[in-house]
Amino acid sequence: MKLSRYGQFAGVALAGALALTACGSDQAVNPGDGGTAAAGSAECVDGGGTLAGAGSSAQENAVAAWIAAYTGACEGTTVNYDAVGSGAGRSQFIEGAVAWAGSDAALDETETEQATERCNGSEVVNLPAYISPIAVTFNLEGVDSLNLTPEVIAGIFNQEITTWNDEAIAADNPDVELPDTDIIPVNRSDESGTTENFAAYLSEAAGDAWPHEVSGDWPIEPVEAAQGSSGVVSAIEGGEGTIGYVDASHVGELGTVAVGVGGEFVEYSPEAASAIVDASPEREGNTENDHAVELDYLTEDADAYPIVLISYEIACMEYADQAEADLVKSFLSYVASEEGQQAAADEAGSAPISDATREKIQSTIDGITAGA
Repeated sequence: MKLSRYGQFAGVALAGALALTACGSDQAVNPGDGGTAAAGSAECVDGGGTLAGAGSSAQENAVAAWIAAYTGACEGTTVNYDAVGSGAGRSQFIEGAVAWAGSDAALDETETEQATERCNGSEVVNLPAYISPIAVTFNLEGVDSLNLTPEVIAGIFNQEITTWNDEAIAADNPDVELPDTDIIPVNRSDESGTTENFAAYLSEAAGDAWPHEVSGDWPIEPVEAAQGSSGVVSAIEGGEGTIGYVDASHVGELGTVAVGVGGEFVEYSPEAASAIVDASPEREGNTENDHAVELDYLTEDADAYPIVLISYEIACMEYADQAEADLVKSFLSYVASEEGQQAAADEAGSAPISDATREKIQSTIDGITAGA
């Protein structure tokens, strides 16, 4: 059976009610595979069930596509996802309110320790299943694209460069007629993995121009702030001279920034985002099952776009409930599959994970089980 999908989905809680009808009609139960039935590149849990997740709003469009295709193929299965932001999603996962979390930042050491009890005493893992550029996007009449170095981006968001015709901006945009309009930076109001990734980039690439600790919380008093990726886009669209940072799937018709890399300026694209991820190492201290990545923000490769969001699916290696373990294993297998990654790419413009990354992720997912 082939999985199918539609184009656009809205809303914050994404449920199986959005499901598509799968092409074909046969779902043969495989009695030798733990009570699952084949469905494209996923394995449907025999009898279905309900799976709850929460977290990253950057993943929201991709998760909508995954849910629609998966639940459309797996009869009787509902998947709910609440795009409340990465921090809230990690908290809900640790508290046991959801079976898996989407997060634009891997669990830190403290969160990993806290999740042990929730994971039935087992390991918690970070699976990098969604890769997307973080676009620096703006609303400035008559201007569609700008070249900005890391230092200038930092100066804008640190509220030190305050008008659009500032000489620091004009120097790299000689053919653009820049107005003297005030710059209104917009940041996330909620704890956000997108913020953490953006701040990590500025901290590494902009040097002293960004003298703040890396965190999912915005480090200074904002000029304007908004909840979630969609809220940031709405705030940018609603003002003149606004600028913000969002997962590229949310950009729409807004102007975008080509970022300075090694003396060149690189526009965001899935291919450029994938290039930097493949060149970056896994996080020091990872276990065999954990695949958190340390991004190389200082690359000078002009084919690589350096402001990248790697959004993780966070799950337990062991669940207390067999039905929950089966559903997590089944759904995440589809997410990591070639079909699932292409569905996300088509819907959200993300970069499909490489075959090498898929192999590592699937090996971990295959080990998910339930306690005795």
